[in-house]
Amino acid sequence: MISKDATQEAVEKYGKSATDTGTPEVQIAIFTQRINALTDHLKTHKKDHSTRRGLLQLVGKRRRLLNYLMDRDIERYRAIIAELGIRK
Repeated sequence: MISKDATQEAVEKYGKSATDTGTPEVQIAIFTQRINALTDHLKTHKKDHSTRRGLLQLVGKRRRLLNYLMDRDIERYRAIIAELGIRK
């Protein structure tokens, strides 16, 4: 789990306003924070398969949002990818 403060930070940084939680950029940023937290958890708890399944579902959700953003506005897609460092 990520804290409410971390979520609020992502909303303020990537959203259009302080309460904007619906834009794809904000959702992608929140999913990325959760993915990073679950990845760290799985490094120490290798046999936690339910968490691994949840992680894979989150990665799929983030992928679908990125595809949506890529179809709608390629510049916003490239900006969020570069800022979050998703692609290596």
